[in-house]
Amino acid sequence: MSRCGDVYENRVTGEYAVILRGTEDRGEGPGIAHLLARPGAAVVGEHFHPYIVEKFTVLSGRLDARIAGKTLVLGPGQSATVEPGVSHDWWNSSKTDDAHVLVEVARASGTAEIDPDRFEMLIGMLFGLANDGLVDGKGRPSLLQAAVIAREFADVIMFTQPPPAVQRVAFGVLAPLARLLGYRAIIPAYCKPHARVTPSAEALAAAGLPAG
Repeated sequence: MSRCGDVYENRVTGEYAVILRGTEDRGEGPGIAHLLARPGAAVVGEHFHPYIVEKFTVLSGRLDARIAGKTLVLGPGQSATVEPGVSHDWWNSSKTDDAHVLVEVARASGTAEIDPDRFEMLIGMLFGLANDGLVDGKGRPSLLQAAVIAREFADVIMFTQPPPAVQRVAFGVLAPLARLLGYRAIIPAYCKPHARVTPSAEALAAAGLPAG
C-alpha cells in the first residue's frame, strides 16, 4: 500500500506525513513516518490503540501531548512511547512553527495475529474523508460514518469520548443502519497515498534508514 516517499496529508487537521518505512518495505520492523504538524495541527481526538505501540520523536519544533492524562511538551531530541491501551492525544500549539516528528508504529509483542498495516488504512480513510470535506472542523466524520469506521477498525483504535462502553452499544446499533444507507468503512480510493516526494535526508538518518 505504501513505501518510502509516499505521502498522506490531512488538509483539515494540518497533518502531512511522509512514509519512511511503509507497508511494502517495512519488513518485520515498525512502520515509520516523518510527520510535519503545521501550526495549530492536532490529531482528530484522544484515543488509544488496543494492540499497537506508538513512539513519537521530535526532530524540530515542539509537540504537545497528553499521555495517560499527563500533559507533556516534547522538544527536539525528546521522545514518548505510548503502549497499547494507553489514552493519548497530541497537538502543535505553536502559531508560527511546524513540528517535525518521527512516528513509529509497531505491533505489540504477543499479537502476531494483528495486522499492523491496518493502522495506515485507517489513516487513509480519515485523511481522505477530510480532504473531501466530509468531516467537521476538527477532522471528525459524521456520526454514521464514524459508526462504520469504529466497528471496522476496533482492533486499531478506540476514541475515549464517548466512553468505549457507550460507543460499543451505540455504534452496534448505528453501524448496520449506516451500511444500509451506503456508508463504507473502507473506501479504496482513500486508502492510497496522495503523492510522492523525496524524503528528508535528516529524517531518514534520524530513523536509522539509508538515504536514496
